[in-house]
Amino acid sequence: MAKTKITKETYLWWYENMLLQRRFEEKAGMLYGQQKIRGFCHLYIGQEAVSAGIVSATEKTDPIITAYRDHGLGLARGMSPDECMAELFGKATGSSKGKGGSMHFFSKENGFYGGHGIVGAQIPMGAGIAFAEMYKGTKNVCVCLFGDGAARQGALHETFNMAMAWKIPVIFIVENNGYAMGTSVERTTNVEDIYKLGLGYEMPSEPVDGMHPVAVHKAMTKAVERARSGKGPTFLEIRTYRYKGHSMSDPQKYRTKEEVESYKAQDPIIQVLDDIYKKKYATEKAIKEINDKVKKQVEACVKFADDSPFPDDSELYKDVYMQPNYPYLT
Repeated sequence: MAKTKITKETYLWWYENMLLQRRFEEKAGMLYGQQKIRGFCHLYIGQEAVSAGIVSATEKTDPIITAYRDHGLGLARGMSPDECMAELFGKATGSSKGKGGSMHFFSKENGFYGGHGIVGAQIPMGAGIAFAEMYKGTKNVCVCLFGDGAARQGALHETFNMAMAWKIPVIFIVENNGYAMGTSVERTTNVEDIYKLGLGYEMPSEPVDGMHPVAVHKAMTKAVERARSGKGPTFLEIRTYRYKGHSMSDPQKYRTKEEVESYKAQDPIIQVLDDIYKKKYATEKAIKEINDKVKKQVEACVKFADDSPFPDDSELYKDVYMQPNYPYLT
C-alpha cells in the first residue's frame, strides 16, 4: 500500500478500509451483546484514521505491533475479515486458531505481531523486533503502538534510551485517546503532552492529529524515512478518540455525552469522504458500491465465523511452548 505521495487511490483505499474497520467493529459490538463473542472486547471505533495513515505510509514488510485494541490495525494491515471475526468467535479458523480472541490478533503473513494484553509489554518487544531487522540488515522499520496508559510504564523509558543509543529503526506511537480505561490523562501525569517524554532522550517527537489520515500519513512518512536511513527512532503522539467505552463492560461515566459528540463531529471517515467529493475522486454511485461491498464483506465474515468449528480438545497444549532445536537439549 505504501506510497509517500497521497493520491486518489490513497483516498479511496482510506475510505474503504476505514469503513470496513467501522462496520466490522459495529457488528462485533452487536454480536457481543448476543454472546456470540465473549471475554474481553475492545473496539477501535473512532480511531480508524490512525491505522489507515500508518499503513498507507509503510510497506507490508514493515512489522507492526500494538496493544489489545487491535482489530482495526489488523484489518488495515491486510488481515481478512473472515479470520478476524472467527478469532472473536473463538473458532479454529481464526487468526490465532481461536485461542487469542479479541486481544491477540496475529498474522505473520501480514507482518502483524499482535495484539498484546499486558499493558506496555509491546514497547520493548517492538524495539526488539526492530533490532532484529537491523541485525539482519534489512531496511524494514517496526511500528510500535501503545495507549496513553501504557506511556506510564517504566519499560518505556528503558526502551527509549536503548533505541536512541543504538539508533534502532522503530517508530513509537502513543494512541492518545484521552483515557487509560476510565482515567483521564490529566489525572495520571504532570506531562499532559505525552510526546514530550521522548525529548528527554533527544528523540524526534511530535503531536499528530489522529482524526484525519492525511496528518498521520505525513508524520509517518517523515518518521519512516528517518528510520530507514539509519537515524533511529521517532516518537509520535497521535491524538485520537474512541467513541465507545474502553471495553464492552465500560459504562463510560467518566466523560460527558457532549465530549463524545464533539469528537464525532470530526469523524475521520466523514472527513475523508468529504475530501473525496471535493476533489471529485469518486461519484456517489462509486461510493455506494464501496459501501455495499463492505456490507457484504462483514455479513460474509459473520457467516464464516458462525459456520466454523471450535478448536479440537487436542489443540489445548499446541502453540504454547516451542521446543528449540538445540543439540544440548536433546
